[in-house]
Amino acid sequence: MEAERCYGTSSPRARRDGFRIGLQTVFRAMGVWRRLLVFGGVSLRGCGGVRVPLGGSRLVICRRQFSGAESETLKQRRSQIMSRGLPKQKPIEGVKQVIVVASGKGGVGKSTTAVNLALALAANDSSKAVGLLDVDVYGPSIPKMMNLKGNPELSQSNLMRPLLNYGIACMSMGFLVEETAPLVWRGLMVMSAIEKLLRQVDWGQLDYLVVDMPPGTGDVQLSVSQNIPISGAVIVSTPQDIALMDAHKGAEMFRKVHVPVLGLVQNMSVFQCPKCKHKTHIFGADGARRLARTLDLDILGDIPLHLNIREASDTGQPIVFSQPESDEGSFESQNLLTLPGQN
Repeated sequence: MEAERCYGTSSPRARRDGFRIGLQTVFRAMGVWRRLLVFGGVSLRGCGGVRVPLGGSRLVICRRQFSGAESETLKQRRSQIMSRGLPKQKPIEGVKQVIVVASGKGGVGKSTTAVNLALALAANDSSKAVGLLDVDVYGPSIPKMMNLKGNPELSQSNLMRPLLNYGIACMSMGFLVEETAPLVWRGLMVMSAIEKLLRQVDWGQLDYLVVDMPPGTGDVQLSVSQNIPISGAVIVSTPQDIALMDAHKGAEMFRKVHVPVLGLVQNMSVFQCPKCKHKTHIFGADGARRLARTLDLDILGDIPLHLNIREASDTGQPIVFSQPESDEGSFESQNLLTLPGQN
């Protein structure tokens, strides 16, 4: 019969039974286990196994359940193996805490949030020195939003000096290339640029460095997360399902690289007609709040879709600076009290 065929032996059933006994001995030595062994079309079931006849094919599927101590040991061992070859984290000289502002999806207001967050941190405590680093190499927005132009000067130690406006020290790839010049770079060139932005800037002494990350979960995010210690990440998303899918991925990425996620900012949450005051949830209602509950995170801010915010960003006069008393201008300082060092 097909089920009894065993190549290379004149006694197929004895050969199969001997093989089964040998496997059982090995599994017993391994401790607590679950297995499914299918051999020559006859299934041999362990606890919870399922019989799967496969004709004349041979298939061995083994799955082991580890005890708590064994599982923890395996996790530690796996972490040690994965950490080999990774760059060692080195703090940015003079910077006490780094906060990254990220999003999975582009166009959700990440850079606007990063700019206003930096200004809000400075306004919340005038004794704190705050910097803003734009690592969105392909689409830098900080120069326009902070109304800055020009090339950085070099210090005596050949480090770039940040440009300053509204009391915030800023550095961006936008200061190093023409405003309309596209960066047609491959990955290695981008990584080299990121390394220079991280290591070749003279920040002086900063209490906070807010980093405007590019959208996505690629090389730049990994490079920044693995090279410098990060106090926490802020995830920005609209309430729209498409944006939330990528925001979820972004939050999970930071967790995988052991960066604390401080919370979510729900941007463009609602539009209020300036004439009739009717509110419309153009991108959906409370999507980021639902995601925050799923991820067990806080909502740090709920920002409306408002003309003033867009105009202030486009003219280089961020809303927190130009209209700090308005409802739109106060969203950051009112809702970001959970950031490290804030009381």
